Amino acid sequence: MMLWIYVGISGILLLTDFGTGCDYQVDKCGAWAEGDVQIGILSTCYSKVETLYYREQPERYNCSEFNLVAFVRMLAAIHTIETINNSSFLPGVRLGYYICDTCSDASKAIQSTEHMLAANGTLLSQCEFIEKPKVKAIIGARYSEVSISVARLLTLYMVPQISTSASAEALSDRKRYPAFLRTVPSDIHQTKALAKLMAHFEWDWVGVVHGDDNYGEDAFHSFLVDAETENVCAAFEETLPHYLDCKDIDTRIQKVADTIQQSRAKVVLLILKEELVKKLFIEMINRNISRTWIASDAWSISVDIAQMVEINKVGDIFGFSFITGSNPGFKEYLQKLTIPPGTENKFIEEYQQMGKSMDYLTKAVHIDVAYGERLAVLSIAHALRKLLDCNETACPGEKDLAPWKLLKELRNINFTLDNQTFYFNTSGNFINGYDLISWVQDMSSGQREFVVVGNYNLEQKQISLKKPIEWSNPENTTPVSICSEACPPGTAKKLSKISCCHNCTECLEGTYSNSTNLQNCLPCENETWSLKNSTRCKPRKEVFWKWNETRAIVFITFVLTGFLLLFINLIVYFLYRGSPVIKQAGGYIYILIMLGLALSYTSVLLFIGKPNTHICRARSFLYALGFSLTVSCILVKALRTFVAFLPQYRQHNIKKFYKPPLIISCGTFIQVLICIFWLIFDSPDLETVESTLGMEIIFQCKEGSGVGFGIMLSYIALLALICFALAFKGRKVPQRFNETGHIILSMLIYLFVWVCFTPIYAAKIPERYSIQAAAILVSTYGIIFCHFTPKWYMALCKKKEEVTMEAYIARACSTRSSVDSGLSDLSVVGSLCNKSGLKISPSQTTMCSNATGVWSPESTVDILKVENSNNSQPTTRRRFQRRSV
Repeated sequence: MMLWIYVGISGILLLTDFGTGCDYQVDKCGAWAEGDVQIGILSTCYSKVETLYYREQPERYNCSEFNLVAFVRMLAAIHTIETINNSSFLPGVRLGYYICDTCSDASKAIQSTEHMLAANGTLLSQCEFIEKPKVKAIIGARYSEVSISVARLLTLYMVPQISTSASAEALSDRKRYPAFLRTVPSDIHQTKALAKLMAHFEWDWVGVVHGDDNYGEDAFHSFLVDAETENVCAAFEETLPHYLDCKDIDTRIQKVADTIQQSRAKVVLLILKEELVKKLFIEMINRNISRTWIASDAWSISVDIAQMVEINKVGDIFGFSFITGSNPGFKEYLQKLTIPPGTENKFIEEYQQMGKSMDYLTKAVHIDVAYGERLAVLSIAHALRKLLDCNETACPGEKDLAPWKLLKELRNINFTLDNQTFYFNTSGNFINGYDLISWVQDMSSGQREFVVVGNYNLEQKQISLKKPIEWSNPENTTPVSICSEACPPGTAKKLSKISCCHNCTECLEGTYSNSTNLQNCLPCENETWSLKNSTRCKPRKEVFWKWNETRAIVFITFVLTGFLLLFINLIVYFLYRGSPVIKQAGGYIYILIMLGLALSYTSVLLFIGKPNTHICRARSFLYALGFSLTVSCILVKALRTFVAFLPQYRQHNIKKFYKPPLIISCGTFIQVLICIFWLIFDSPDLETVESTLGMEIIFQCKEGSGVGFGIMLSYIALLALICFALAFKGRKVPQRFNETGHIILSMLIYLFVWVCFTPIYAAKIPERYSIQAAAILVSTYGIIFCHFTPKWYMALCKKKEEVTMEAYIARACSTRSSVDSGLSDLSVVGSLCNKSGLKISPSQTTMCSNATGVWSPESTVDILKVENSNNSQPTTRRRFQRRSV
């Protein structure tokens, strides 16, 4: 409704302006050529409207600043129309044109559009609406903001509008702008291409300067969306007025220059018209500021900017332009530019008044930029050919057609030109992609040349580079424009509030990163590990007692030495097994002790090498069984001495419990039961300790919860304590064959070692297993040196007569001790001592028997009988009085 009111008011204003409301004058626009079908062209030969801020009443627009690029675009449309007229493409049909200038202003564009829509001298805004205006289609306008205003008006009459450069995404709305078409893609594709370009060169921190018109605002917001997808962020955003005659334009330019200078962003996107870019570059050159500039399609191939003085100081320039192409004969047309007979063209007249040379236009403007105008005219021509039923000789259709019919046919066109197919998609846009333009420095002229280095495919949404890019820096390297430095391998990005900015955090243990700027550190796989800040994972170093380690070699040496000593002991045993020394050592018990020690030494060997569950169980059980057997045998020897020197009345009660095989079997069997229960309920197992701060995985044995291990050691300690107590009780026996001191010392060694080991084990220090193995070795060596080596000395070093029975009796009688005991039945011994001049106490009558090593009083009587037969003297019994020690 508001639009209708606006159109009515515009008609009234036109009546006021021109005197007679329906009077139509060609010179109101600027160029005209008669034809069967008229095409309107909204040019932008003038860049601004003067004194727009001081406009207070309806008056003629005064336009200024003649724009050569827009002028060449207009001429391209005229040249294409004349080329078609001079061909047989539309036989019998001549295309005409009306050209009106918009002066880059939306209101002026609406006025020019109304002039073109006038039919038979009647303005549509005042007179009744007619279905067939004189102009059947309009080409233009150049800028999106102007095109949007015109599109609103043309929608009323469904007059097709074809723009060659207006790329705002809003114009793709078929509901609001059903009559609008364009030969270029929407900005939604351009901003995707811009974001892809920045991502390709890894520029994630860029500044953006855009105009305050529809084109600038829409493109900026579209770019933000696409940039976020590509992880590109806007370091700053600045806006410049689209209207060039703005009062504070210079102040705004300086403010933008300050922002660019202070920002760390080295890449700046300019979504501006070329006149504003030129003003900004002048300020950059004056400040000697160099950046990498990204151009929107509005100025990506602006020759006027490329030829600026000292343009090479601003830095590298890239931009996307609509796909361009050649226009055959157009260069020659510009060089011989004239006004054809029967036409009017005020624009050509003004250009000719400039006094430029004939080839000035071809040098001042990149003429391929007008490729879109050629496509627009050809699109209309193809639609007319179909609509007018043209053949090779004539077009019999009605030439005064309704514009909406032409619009309908335009939506369905499909033609091929320069090996490319052109058609309007459902949004009214051509899908022909973009060219990536590099502004290469020309050192000789100090200007820039446009070089196509790549393109952007709309369907694939990918940038492809066709040529290497020459950078302006001395190293010819890609400029860097990032918010944060790249995170090196071994670190990961920790994003801040701005997605493009981050801190670098070191990868933790067990993770790694092998490339730059990884979002997250990768976890190690396949049983590998990594230290902090690692770039790769490696297998952990397996830590256990290796056979070639110094520690292992030391333990092996002690174990082998122990086995060697046992072997020597075995040889001594077999050589002297009939001697009193060996018999007194225990006979077969001697062999069982060696067997137990051998098992203990074997358990130490199982501490070396990579452990497993079976080894962990075996080494604990071997030691438990071996040392239990050893201590059980020593218990028999301690009990032997203790029983033999008890008073006679106590010996009888205790001797019935003295059964060495049973004692050894029971002592060992109890440990077997303990180990079985330990195996069932709290079995030792393999434990792997993975150090989070190192690259080591420790293989070690774990004795379950420790309860079974503690019970096993406590049982051996109990046996050792009993041995110690019994030996301590019998410590006063004769010293020649006395073992009580050896038993006491060996048990003290064992108890001392394992009492020291217990707190170390409970503290779970890393070296506790080494100490455990050492404790086993010390315990076993204590047995060897306390029980075996004295026997070696006596068997090998003493004279035979010193170790006979008679020598023992003589030694026993000479070292008699007093004990607190009752009278015993050992009068025979006393008698022998009296006859021999020896004395003996009742508590010193123990010797070894053949079976167990226990010499009972009965054994002594047998010896004495031999002595009586030898001496033929009667023996008398003598009672010994109880004496205290």
